[in-house]
Amino acid sequence: MSESSTLPRKPEGPPRIPGVKAVRPKSAATIIIVRRDGPKPRVLMGKRHGGHDFMPNLWVFPGGRIDRSDYRAPHATDLRPDVAGKFAKYLAPHKGRALAMAAVRETFEEAGLLLAKPVPARSAAGPWREFLAEGVAPDLAALDVIARAITPPMVGKRFDTWFLMGDAEHLASLDRKPDCGELEEIAWIEFDEALQLNLPMVTRRMITEAVERLEDPDRAPTFFRFKGGKAHWGTL
Repeated sequence: MSESSTLPRKPEGPPRIPGVKAVRPKSAATIIIVRRDGPKPRVLMGKRHGGHDFMPNLWVFPGGRIDRSDYRAPHATDLRPDVAGKFAKYLAPHKGRALAMAAVRETFEEAGLLLAKPVPARSAAGPWREFLAEGVAPDLAALDVIARAITPPMVGKRFDTWFLMGDAEHLASLDRKPDCGELEEIAWIEFDEALQLNLPMVTRRMITEAVERLEDPDRAPTFFRFKGGKAHWGTL
């Protein structure tokens, strides 16, 4: 895909304060989980609470910021070499794995679902305590990288987000764990219906990317960022 495509600058979230230098984007990751057990593929999405200062009332994929614990928490399987290689082109050693761990952890915290395999139960402190108490650990081999997007510099709250994709068959269960949902609504939605929701611009584009990835598993991951004051979609 050519980087010549230019998108309108549509800030999402709190506006940047005039005269203040652009903030450094925080590292984050999200997972596009796809179910294929119905007439059409469906994707897991949730609606953000209206009280959030960043993208309120919009539908998104589960995910969030990286935490220091994501570097140390155990995993049942590691990233596949091709996926690890995509991270390694841009990130310090082990950060790609930590981002994938963050996305898996946030999917549990926001949607109550475990992308994981059984392991002996173990005690843990911090953000991973409840996850590991389920007797499972993240199944990182189930994930692919499909895109990376960096929030425009004119926005006050910025993220450098990696979009991962995995199949729902790798979930420990389709039953959500109680008291784990941080999003206002959680639903499995057909892709064409998802495009009719109130979506952030990047999320809308990622739905299209996911559909094309299902049709062509070898499709190169995309990369959205600003260059020379203009928005560009390119490839990783």
